[in-house]
Amino acid sequence: MIPTTEHGRGNGNTHDKVHALVQLLRNRSYEEIRQRMYDNPPQSPWWTACKTELDVRNNEQTAAALLATSRVLERMQNSTEQLERLTQTLSHANSEVIGLLEGMRNWGRRLEIAIYVVIGVAVVQMFQMAFQILGKR
Repeated sequence: MIPTTEHGRGNGNTHDKVHALVQLLRNRSYEEIRQRMYDNPPQSPWWTACKTELDVRNNEQTAAALLATSRVLERMQNSTEQLERLTQTLSHANSEVIGLLEGMRNWGRRLEIAIYVVIGVAVVQMFQMAFQILGKR
């Protein structure tokens, strides 16, 4: 077990001691590191080593979260671009359908006129036949 109350006496030696303590803390749990930090006075080598290790771990987690966020944002951007392309395709298809419907409306009007013409010609022919039959009598 690592001793919990060591106080450094020298400034140059303190840096080396903190570095060595940080290395010892690498495989320790967050709870153990936090407990050691609270058990030692601020600015002591143990407190500094614990704070350094916690800061390193927090920075690593932040970097991992930023990387994951970046990947999600990239996927979202790709999805947005794909949705934009699909929206353009749908808009184009809708325009084509509208064009076809307008063409069908025009064709329907022409058909209606053709039917009226056929009915008119049939009525005229019936009157003509009636006059011819009545005219011979």
